[in-house]
Amino acid sequence: MPNQVVNSSKEIDDVAEPNKFLKDALAENKREGLILAVKVRFIAMSVVAVLLAYTIGDWSVLYYEVLLVAFVLNGLAQARVGKVGKSRAELILLAFDLALMTIALLVPNPFAEEISSVGLQYKYGSFSFFYIILASATLAYSWKTMFAVTWWTGLLWGAGYFWATFQPDVIPEISAKIRMLLVDHPRTLELLDPTELHFELRVQEFVLFAVVAGILALNGWRSNRLLLRQADAARERSNLARYFAPSMVEHLAGRDQPLGEVRSQPVVVMFADIVGFTKMAEQETPEEVVSVLREFHKQMEKAVFDHNGTLDKFLGDGLMVSFGTPVTSIDDAHNALECAVSMQNRMLDWNQSRQKAGKKPIRLSIGLHYGDVILGDIGSERRLEYTVLGDAVNVSSRLEALTRVLGSSIVASDAVMTAAGKDAKVASSFEFLGPQTLRGREEPVDVWAVKL
Repeated sequence: MPNQVVNSSKEIDDVAEPNKFLKDALAENKREGLILAVKVRFIAMSVVAVLLAYTIGDWSVLYYEVLLVAFVLNGLAQARVGKVGKSRAELILLAFDLALMTIALLVPNPFAEEISSVGLQYKYGSFSFFYIILASATLAYSWKTMFAVTWWTGLLWGAGYFWATFQPDVIPEISAKIRMLLVDHPRTLELLDPTELHFELRVQEFVLFAVVAGILALNGWRSNRLLLRQADAARERSNLARYFAPSMVEHLAGRDQPLGEVRSQPVVVMFADIVGFTKMAEQETPEEVVSVLREFHKQMEKAVFDHNGTLDKFLGDGLMVSFGTPVTSIDDAHNALECAVSMQNRMLDWNQSRQKAGKKPIRLSIGLHYGDVILGDIGSERRLEYTVLGDAVNVSSRLEALTRVLGSSIVASDAVMTAAGKDAKVASSFEFLGPQTLRGREEPVDVWAVKL
């Protein structure tokens, strides 16, 4: 049976390992469920305590009140040891709940003024108290655990019945008088005889309990599937957030196929790189190099997303960005140019802070080109990556390298300037330098540049 009781099921555990969002969702769901179960248990037991005080009406009720306190403490213990996955401690405590309930319902109160038989205990219809444990279990445990609660309840209730059949009649005089009075009324005698255990009613109680538990388990299974879908959605949203601006993530998250099929479309490709990074890395400690890269990536990422760019990838001391992916717009080229200028402005501010700290300034070079690319999830099934490929990518990379030759901070092709509109405000920062020969290309490319 323990193999059948899993707080999140083996299948979910297998999926949760590679999916941290599912793992986090399961942990949060379990934590909230345990806390809620403790609160509900406390309220339920408080209500029962008041009810028993009213119905019993004497000091013997303290026996049951102590048992109710034990139920509350056991709930706190379950919350303390609760975790996602198999938990032997939780199962033991849950079994203790059911065993304690069985004892409370079947064993007569030893402090009661009036002697009572086990048969009379059954006649109070007290089996319904098991539903409190079942209901609270649905808040903190998986749907599979509902079946365990059902079978354990059946076994304990059956064991209690078996034990009751061997108990002596503690009030034989009363039993004899009732039998004598109702000898001609067997059905009534069966109901009123204090020694009668009513096997059929005990079976009926368990069957109805199992039906309700099955319905609750079905609802738990549905909730479990919803949790899986929510975790997958969170993972997809996180994957989108690696590349796209938050506003674009919200837009794409509502689409059935956010990235679409592999296709060709015109985009602006940008390459940005720290000039002289290799030499700088030789002179700094590894910790300082990592710190510089983290701050650099943080600054550049902010500029990219502020201008609706797609962060294709970080390239060590550089990055590759595209504008117009996955969806094109008339502002792609304009956004790309403004992003490039914003990057350089951020570098100026950062360098001022570095110089105040006695550190050398960092120079950034940027190249941009506009043209058709192939975009989509590229790679093998084990290592897919959303990226863009094509001549525009190669030209953009060459333009970034050209900044060193031209002594410029930003070099953009004429195709970018034309798409952005040469009369745009951002274009006034650029100077036309005419055709330039790029390594690996036969035809020159007309370029515009921003001087250092």
